[in-house]
Amino acid sequence: MERREGPDPGPAGPAEALFAFGKLLLRLAPVYLAGRLGLSLGFVLLGLALYAGWRASRQGKEQSLRAASRLLEDEERHVSAAAAGLYLSPRELPAWVSFPDVEKAEWLNKILAQAWPFLGQYMEKLLVQNIAPIIRGSNTHLQTFTFTKVDLGEKPLRIMGVKVHTGQSKKQILLDLSISYVGDIHIDVEVKKFFCKAGVKGMQLHGVLRVILEPLIGDVPLVGALTMFFIRRPTLDINWTGMTNLLDIPGLSSFSDSMIMDSIAAFLVLPNRLLVPLVPDLQEAAQLRSPLPRGIVRVHLLEARDLQSKDKYVKGLIEGKSDPYALVRVGTQVCTSRVVDETLNPKWNETYEFVVHEVPGQELEVELFDKDPDQDDFLGRMKLDFGEVLQARVLEEWFPLQDGGRGQLRLRLEWLTLTSDASKLEQVLQRNRGISSKPEAPSAAILVVYLDRAQELPLKKSSKEPNPMVQLSVQDITRESKVVYNTSSPVWDDAFRFFLQDPANQDIDVQVKDDTRQGSLGSVTVRLSRLLSAEDMTLDQWFQLENSGPGSRIYMKLVMRILFLDAPEVCLSARPCAPGQLDVETGAFTGSSVDVPPRPSRASPDAQFGTESVIRIHLLEAENLIAKDNFMGGMIRGKSDPYAKVWLAGQRFRSRVVKEELNPRWNEVYEVIVNDTPGQEVEFDLYDKDVDKDDFLGRCKIPLKRVLGSRFIDEWLPLEDVKSGRLHVKLECLSPTPNRAELEQALMVNTLIQTQQSAELSSALLSIFLDRAADLPLRKGSKPPSPYVTLSVRDVSYKSKTTSTPTAEPIWDEGFSFLIKRPHVESLELQVKDEGGQGLGSLSLPLTQVLEAEALTLDRWFPLARADPRSQVLLRVQLGILVSQHSGVEAHSTLAASEEVESPLERLEPEPYAREDGDPRGATPTQELRQRLTHTDSNSELAEGPLGQLQLTVWYHADERKLVAIVHSCRKLKGSSKDGPDPYVSLILLPDKNRVTKRKTTVRKKTLNPEFNERFEWELPPEETTRRKLEACVKNSVSFMSREREPLGKVHLDLSQVDLAQGRAQWYNLKDDRSGS
Repeated sequence: MERREGPDPGPAGPAEALFAFGKLLLRLAPVYLAGRLGLSLGFVLLGLALYAGWRASRQGKEQSLRAASRLLEDEERHVSAAAAGLYLSPRELPAWVSFPDVEKAEWLNKILAQAWPFLGQYMEKLLVQNIAPIIRGSNTHLQTFTFTKVDLGEKPLRIMGVKVHTGQSKKQILLDLSISYVGDIHIDVEVKKFFCKAGVKGMQLHGVLRVILEPLIGDVPLVGALTMFFIRRPTLDINWTGMTNLLDIPGLSSFSDSMIMDSIAAFLVLPNRLLVPLVPDLQEAAQLRSPLPRGIVRVHLLEARDLQSKDKYVKGLIEGKSDPYALVRVGTQVCTSRVVDETLNPKWNETYEFVVHEVPGQELEVELFDKDPDQDDFLGRMKLDFGEVLQARVLEEWFPLQDGGRGQLRLRLEWLTLTSDASKLEQVLQRNRGISSKPEAPSAAILVVYLDRAQELPLKKSSKEPNPMVQLSVQDITRESKVVYNTSSPVWDDAFRFFLQDPANQDIDVQVKDDTRQGSLGSVTVRLSRLLSAEDMTLDQWFQLENSGPGSRIYMKLVMRILFLDAPEVCLSARPCAPGQLDVETGAFTGSSVDVPPRPSRASPDAQFGTESVIRIHLLEAENLIAKDNFMGGMIRGKSDPYAKVWLAGQRFRSRVVKEELNPRWNEVYEVIVNDTPGQEVEFDLYDKDVDKDDFLGRCKIPLKRVLGSRFIDEWLPLEDVKSGRLHVKLECLSPTPNRAELEQALMVNTLIQTQQSAELSSALLSIFLDRAADLPLRKGSKPPSPYVTLSVRDVSYKSKTTSTPTAEPIWDEGFSFLIKRPHVESLELQVKDEGGQGLGSLSLPLTQVLEAEALTLDRWFPLARADPRSQVLLRVQLGILVSQHSGVEAHSTLAASEEVESPLERLEPEPYAREDGDPRGATPTQELRQRLTHTDSNSELAEGPLGQLQLTVWYHADERKLVAIVHSCRKLKGSSKDGPDPYVSLILLPDKNRVTKRKTTVRKKTLNPEFNERFEWELPPEETTRRKLEACVKNSVSFMSREREPLGKVHLDLSQVDLAQGRAQWYNLKDDRSGS
């Protein structure tokens, strides 16, 4: 008979009974000890209460961990259940469910899950081998400190959603990661000397981590650094073990979690950031760690009304009032108001100022409490995203209290823009004098100090290296840097911010001290008024230390910005309304700035707007290139057909092909708009043009940083990856200047360096900041559009981002740049369209309006054509003139001989040329150019002849051995027809009258004052030039079908009588074709 085997009862039953009895005795031990020591029954009850509270807190945390773990393990089922309304509240849904612009990142979660065990191994090595020795060395009582267990568990960190912010800046990538960690982490520590064990077993962390990839560079790894921070404080829940179990006691639990969150916030919640450099020697580290704020928000805490009564008497039978105060918080910045006793309608009238970096994202949070002797009672809370304040500029409103609160809170919020225009300081100071502000006077400016390093600090008295730190003080505010140990040349790489009430009369005092704070290593005081007159209100330099060593100095960058309120005032009615409630007496939403927000009168570009430069690349010639065209198996050496590819800032240019030449001359010019993004290079690749595949002839590179620093480079560059060859290039960095007086000079210089092979050169840089639009027309069905903007100048077009949500009040905040050749005749064309292509309005802005504006800048609302009459767009449009300071850059290039030149250049004003005779040994003819420009049009007062006048520039290019003539313009010609002639100019070198020496300009239609600005060259030895005569005939192109031309006059120049070294622009009277000269 088969017997079924069951569990063996064995001796396990008595053992379990004994273990349970032992646990019971252990629990009764505190009661026995209390009686043994003669303690009262109250101590026993207190102990039981603490134990019960600890037990409940412990069970609550374990239950929360289990629930969160179940959610992460089967998210889809829980989300589906929530959608069906079964058991999960909407706020527990993942971020990607509630917000369609947040994308899931399951691929990233799979990578984290795969790498989690290896991350655990790394963390164990880091804690045991690196962190533990540091802790043991920090205190003699911790010499036996060890990590007994480090286990990150099996549940990895999860990314619940990723949101990518586009259009913020072209130099950065901005990500918001919604992270959720519900982990079975287990870390135990022990101090054997004191038989002390503690640890963590289980943790929850939830929050939105912003990651900024900046700066973007043109080299591996493409990103210079990672910046990470929480915009808002994340939520944290820790399950303690060992002696830290005491932290789970009610009261201590929230206190401990709060302390840990404060520690996390100290370096990971705005304005604090964690910077991880990815490239060595990152120069922008301090600026990335502490960038200039996006703006400053001034918060006027005015009053509250109808608050809850928390002070009750006679067990609640008699209702009293409250003693309210406010806690105003922006990230880690916290301000506390005064307490107003015994009132439900308190009035504070206090003002606070907060630094704002991320908009949208950062929030203003105001919590109201009732002050009590024991624990303050919560009265309510309000939150507001600063994006609304930025849009309204001034926002004054009654905000309802939430989270169980009752009543309303009245705030006035002002967005202060940071500007480097020192002329606005007096206006700001005058306005601040009219503000009654408590507890501090309103600020007029902000000062950011980037503390870099010091050199040659004095040694201690014992000749030991000091441990230097820095104290920076502005009035009664003092900040301290970190301590750098055992060095006389410390590097701090730190940043500090100060609010300034009167920057013209304030100083910053810098004290370098030893770690003991006793011995001074040097000091320096800087008058902040120096920044008001400095370029861009910035001082970036070494400062000599006083009361220190002879070579002791400190390097700092001081940046000041004026806090300017660029918005109209907001008026409140005498009896303010609740948000959205109509004031019947006034018939307007006078109490709400959100319902009818005031629009900004000017655009608000970031600090990088308009800082681009233009790189002008002159591709001149090459030498000793490799012969790639060989014949008969290489027995007969041929040559090559070289051409060049030029790369910079994502743009590529390709030169013409020079046939059968190992020493080609291109003489071509390219222009590129660049910024100061690190890692960019100008790259030249040379190829031999073939029928099938082009052969490589070499490459060379120049770092863009070098070009930006030196402003001008003229070099022969050896070709890399080939046996022989070198390339001659010139690169010039042009910085735009808002000075209209320089436009004529820019056009003159451009005409000088214009080459036959290159396109027309640019004389200005147009920068456009597209801020927002207002009152755009609605779609059919009264639905708001999803608008975008196209901007174009000539054949160059850009497209803005399309708004993520439909709106008739879109905000783009994007910048664009265009190269402008002729500002007098070009215009900006702007089209606002719906995402389906439907037109919503247009704008045509002639650039002559920008030329006539102050500082060549227009910053205002522009009405849109073909739209609603109220439709308008807010733009900042500014021109920067590009003037070459090295006009001799085309010094020794050779232009193709006997090639007729018919350049289509057309200017509105006469532009004389200077010589293209730069010295290959490094000298440039800048002084000669200046002299030539000074003598331009020297005989403009010449008595006018009856047939009109012709303006010419003639000079001899000694280095090129060429005669150069520039036909500028004619004036007051005499025409036979009433419509006006179609003039052109024909040039010929006498005594030759053949096609080899003949040149002619393009025809100008129906004008008596034609502009040509065309350049012509003849290859002649200098002795031959003096034996020649130049004849310039102005003719009327009578008919397209007829070869006959009507002469309008001519100029006959004996070149032996002309000063060909000066090359001045001269006006000459036209003579009758039958008369002599």
